[in-house]
Amino acid sequence: MAVSIGIVEDHSEFRQSLVYLISSFSDYTLAWAYPSVEDALENYVECDVILLDINLPGLSGLEAIPLFKKKCTEQKIIMLTILEDDYHILEAIKSGADGYILKKSNPNKILDGIQQVYEGGAALTPMVAKQIMAFLKPETAIPGSPSNLTHREKELLLLITQGMTNELIADKLFISVQTVRNHLKSIYDKLQVHSRAQVVVKALKEKLV
Repeated sequence: MAVSIGIVEDHSEFRQSLVYLISSFSDYTLAWAYPSVEDALENYVECDVILLDINLPGLSGLEAIPLFKKKCTEQKIIMLTILEDDYHILEAIKSGADGYILKKSNPNKILDGIQQVYEGGAALTPMVAKQIMAFLKPETAIPGSPSNLTHREKELLLLITQGMTNELIADKLFISVQTVRNHLKSIYDKLQVHSRAQVVVKALKEKLV
């Protein structure tokens, strides 16, 4: 089944380039494309992954993340933007974004990111991942960090921070994908997070792996 994509991008030429990219591969299908968050919310149709710009007329991409998640709690969202600063990257992930990819990325990297997020992974380009690590490096462990993860959950947490999908984790640990999902739900609950990207950031920041 093709992965369905929604696009929110106010720059018409870039929006059309994304539409062309998505439409060029049978593995992907375009659900909708709008220039603003308001238009997208008003005409929202559930899709697998949303490509969401940050700087938009009206509501910003950061403001839109919880609104799309309210429409569908399982909605996957990738921020696709020119902004490389720590603030926007961390705020997007804290707000529930599942990935953060720079617009200047190779089109294949955008498609790879969509696939990673669709499969339950977190899409972060090397530059973005490097900036997150640089931002977190000075941090020390936070007193009272969650320590009630089971041994198996800690194993999963380590593999998640290494960018492994649920399927790869299942193969490595010789368990079913559903068991991985069950463990992942427990990790989300214990760490009080709502996306895989948030899991990665919290695990690194609080030195849980």
